[in-house]
Amino acid sequence: MTLTNTKAVDDQALESLSTATVYVCITCRRASDPEDAPRPGLALAQAASKAADGTSVAVHQVQCLANCSRALSAAMRCDGAWTYIFGGLEADRDAGALIEGAQLLARAEDGVMPWRGRPDILKRGLIARVPPLNFTEENQ
Repeated sequence: MTLTNTKAVDDQALESLSTATVYVCITCRRASDPEDAPRPGLALAQAASKAADGTSVAVHQVQCLANCSRALSAAMRCDGAWTYIFGGLEADRDAGALIEGAQLLARAEDGVMPWRGRPDILKRGLIARVPPLNFTEENQ
């Protein structure tokens, strides 16, 4: 199988499991940023949208993720999977990592983003993970 065929199979597997959504806080800024300066959170959202082109990952802009002390912030989710919240992101560096992480989450049969293969910023910047609505300990 060629690399191209492998990618096509991976893309089909991703589609068959779950569509991932990334939510990026567009009001995020650092405390040192002037109030009227362009918001780096918006720049991250725009970069993430561009990085998601050609993938099945959806990127949505949100007004606030209430993670101001660890801005820039984003969250990602898939149906039936854990939701992940990240902080300490950089607009010019981490958009691709968000998309890569969302794809990992979408491929995770157990609904948990694997640690192995996760971009470093998604290891260092993890704020929380929230269980899916139907979660019980018996589901583990």
